[in-house]
Amino acid sequence: MKVKEEKIPLRGHVRYVYKQIGKAINDHAMIQDKDRLLVGVSGGVDSTVLLKVLMMRKRYVPITYDVHACYVKMDFQTADVDRLVEYLQREGVAVTVKEIALGDPKNRNCFWCSWNRRKVLFTTAKEMHCNKVVLGHHLDDIAETVLMNMCSHGELSMMKPSVSFFGGEFDLIRPLAYLDKKALERFARLLQLPEF
Repeated sequence: MKVKEEKIPLRGHVRYVYKQIGKAINDHAMIQDKDRLLVGVSGGVDSTVLLKVLMMRKRYVPITYDVHACYVKMDFQTADVDRLVEYLQREGVAVTVKEIALGDPKNRNCFWCSWNRRKVLFTTAKEMHCNKVVLGHHLDDIAETVLMNMCSHGELSMMKPSVSFFGGEFDLIRPLAYLDKKALERFARLLQLPEF
């Protein structure tokens, strides 16, 4: 399905967010020519902004890459999946929905949900021959992880902007690493991006 491309003027705060994402991508060599990206989407502002900028960049950068989205549906989430899929298709993004059940709520915690979601994304990336898994973690998430690791494990460690997995089979990248949540929310408001 051919989607009519929308030209968004790069000025003001929109340009700032676009440039910061581009800087993170370039500083950490996140995306190369002919890459196939699998973007984990949640329906929230972080992944919506991330996808929007990745699609915008395709117009301007001198490389080509494919963008696919994957929504991991868990048994306790409330996102409007049908609306999310419809939006992504209108934006020209191929989307896959995967379902997992995490069992007894008493056994769930942030780590357990995150680990299972990531496992599904890795499996889906392999199925779809994607060499990059893209997550919407931003600067606030990275700072929070540093604090959690210090308090819970007594170690100073953080989420890296780019990490290679399984002997280089694919990389996990975080292009929002230089931006905080407020900057993303403002970008979303300016472009009237939906939340799901």
